[in-house]
Amino acid sequence: MNKINTPMQNKTIFRALLLSAACICSFSIQAQDKKAKALLDQVSAKVKNYSTIIIDFKYSLSNAKENINQDSKGNVVLKGNQYVLNFMGATKLYDGKKTYTIVPEDEEITISKVDENDNTAVTPNKMLTFFNTGYKYTLNGDATVKGKKIQYVKLVPMSSKDQRKEIILGIDSQTKNIYNLVEVGKKGTKTTLTVNSFKTNQPLPKNQFTFVKSKYPNYYINSLD
Repeated sequence: MNKINTPMQNKTIFRALLLSAACICSFSIQAQDKKAKALLDQVSAKVKNYSTIIIDFKYSLSNAKENINQDSKGNVVLKGNQYVLNFMGATKLYDGKKTYTIVPEDEEITISKVDENDNTAVTPNKMLTFFNTGYKYTLNGDATVKGKKIQYVKLVPMSSKDQRKEIILGIDSQTKNIYNLVEVGKKGTKTTLTVNSFKTNQPLPKNQFTFVKSKYPNYYINSLD
């Protein structure tokens, strides 16, 4: 004779099933987080081993509500914490102590100091390792792009003051280099940086990160420090 469970017993069984499902879901999420962390650690380790990095990239900005669509191209040369960034008609050079922003259109140069301990400052030399602190992350699927397998990681800023809703980081599964970075703002703005070429350990001129004032004889120099 089959035993019929009472309503109270049915509720207990249902709660147990819900708890089991929640535990399985939690373990699954934790496993995904660990895999995402391991992948990000591999990216960071790769970046640290490069003596120099040269990147050509495409930058896109869009906001459907504001009817904004903008595309630009740029390039950046990195060595340690030094960099030269060419983007949107301007050049930004950082020699390790000061930043020099050179705008040919206005014939103006702005010189300022940089606080290397300021973790909130987003600079080219931090773009390849920014994800190490301040984010929750999980795997976000993969895709084949131009013959390359790209693994995506979703990053969610932990600070409520951050104006970004989420960041999707695309990583080349073979090289462990960053392929693209998509930032989605809380107000609907979406920016995408896609790497067109990624060269490493290239020889650079000795004065690559040196500001030479004599090259800009007619420029107005605005020193903020």
